[in-house]
Amino acid sequence: MSNPKTQYPAWIWQNGAIKPWAEATAHVMSHALHYGSSVFEGIRSYQTPSGPAIFRLSDHNRRLYASARIYDMQIPYTLDEINAACREVLRRNELTKGYLRPLAYRGLGGFGLSAETPIEVVVAAWAMGPYLGEGVLEQGIDACVSSWQRFAPNTIPAGATAGGNYLSGQLIARDARRLGFGEGIALASTGLLSEGAGENLFLVFDGALHTTPVSAALLNGITRNSLITLARDAGIAVVERDLPREYLYLCDELFMCGTAAEITPIRSVDGRQVGAGKAGPVTRRIQELFFGLFEGRTPDKYGWLEPV
Repeated sequence: MSNPKTQYPAWIWQNGAIKPWAEATAHVMSHALHYGSSVFEGIRSYQTPSGPAIFRLSDHNRRLYASARIYDMQIPYTLDEINAACREVLRRNELTKGYLRPLAYRGLGGFGLSAETPIEVVVAAWAMGPYLGEGVLEQGIDACVSSWQRFAPNTIPAGATAGGNYLSGQLIARDARRLGFGEGIALASTGLLSEGAGENLFLVFDGALHTTPVSAALLNGITRNSLITLARDAGIAVVERDLPREYLYLCDELFMCGTAAEITPIRSVDGRQVGAGKAGPVTRRIQELFFGLFEGRTPDKYGWLEPV
């Protein structure tokens, strides 16, 4: 159970063992703390009619290993062991609906950018509601285009869920909050649309979904991939293409998606109302299809729900 004073969960998995949350520590000279050398995943567990299930657990953790491979990090556990750790930490914390964070990072070893260090691994889980605030899945948010751009091609790999990548997202998100917006939207180095601070984007034109391609300095989100699949199965057209900034002001509907943000409608951008200024019919349909997976209304035909 979570500590009522701190709201932290009681247990965490670290380097092969479950231990009390407060005992999961890292040295202050760990490589990751100085150089951002970590990779991680964000995964959600939902309560379903068949019991608690983790959404695309194996797909998420396969991406964890892919991110580690990009940064030449050898995770000292198998995929099955990390999947089992995710299930165990949910059970030990008595969570049926929660957020999981597997994290691998370079620990204490040599000094310098290319130093050899041990790879430490933790898996945490905690209760988390809507990432962008209570009520946003229904009411939507007001967003802005950030003055901070995403990294250029062949600089930092946008396709890795690496800790250092999220310095970019922090600048975008904190800038938006400072200005009174719910979230920030970033442009790529090309000046074309990229994604949100930590979410992918979908624009709706004439009943079809339009989303930016992975070449637009964005993470190929697993929620993004899931929504493309669900939409096409439901007969909703999906177009992946480069999109200019002004299309944010011209689209009929707009929403962000991600493991944390789930499906969050955007009602305005830079003070300009999007469509009717609320979640439109396509956005609502996509929400129904997605959340229907966990409520038993959408068939889990791809085996995305993995029992705890």
